[in-house]
Amino acid sequence: MPTLFIGGTDTGVGKTWVTAGLLRQLRGAGLRAAGYKPVAAGCEHDAEGWRNEDALALQAAGEPGLAYAQINPCALPEPLAPHIAAARAGMAIDLPALAKGARALAAQHDWLLVEGAGGLRVPLAAGVDALDWVAEQGWPVLLVVGMRLGCLNHALLSAEVLSARGLRWTWLANPLPPRQPALEENLQTLQEWMPGSCLRLDQQDWLAQLQAFAGE
Repeated sequence: MPTLFIGGTDTGVGKTWVTAGLLRQLRGAGLRAAGYKPVAAGCEHDAEGWRNEDALALQAAGEPGLAYAQINPCALPEPLAPHIAAARAGMAIDLPALAKGARALAAQHDWLLVEGAGGLRVPLAAGVDALDWVAEQGWPVLLVVGMRLGCLNHALLSAEVLSARGLRWTWLANPLPPRQPALEENLQTLQEWMPGSCLRLDQQDWLAQLQAFAGE
């Protein structure tokens, strides 16, 4: 029952697109896969409560039958850094409860994909950032690199902090629209400079790659 954390070099780099796509591919391979967006900042209110667009995308792509609250237990109204959005909503982010929710989903599925909020080091609580929490859970990390201006710096700094925390990680390049000038040259630079291997979901052995990485 592998659990994989999907983090990004920044906000808006396509974490949800990658996570939802991966959920569909896993389910297409006959596996039970669920998405988990423990904290989502930036929600719309409807008759059922606060709902986040990214979490709804994971709900639609993952194993059917899961309640929204199972996928996104901490829905924060304002599109701000989670600790700020929580404070402004008069809430505290309950990290032990979020970890418990992840374990419950993992126990029911073949794969659990946990999508982060923003970049890797976004604060979640006093003195605790996203990577602190991920390291505590022992989850491997898939780093989504948004291929746009600034991606080399963001990717290399992210790689440095992942390695410094002792986390097991790999990365995936996500070309963003509009197409980055010199995209191929930037990809080549990352492949030369990034210490981790690049996961290629467009190759036939993508599932074997993912299983080997996640330690299944």
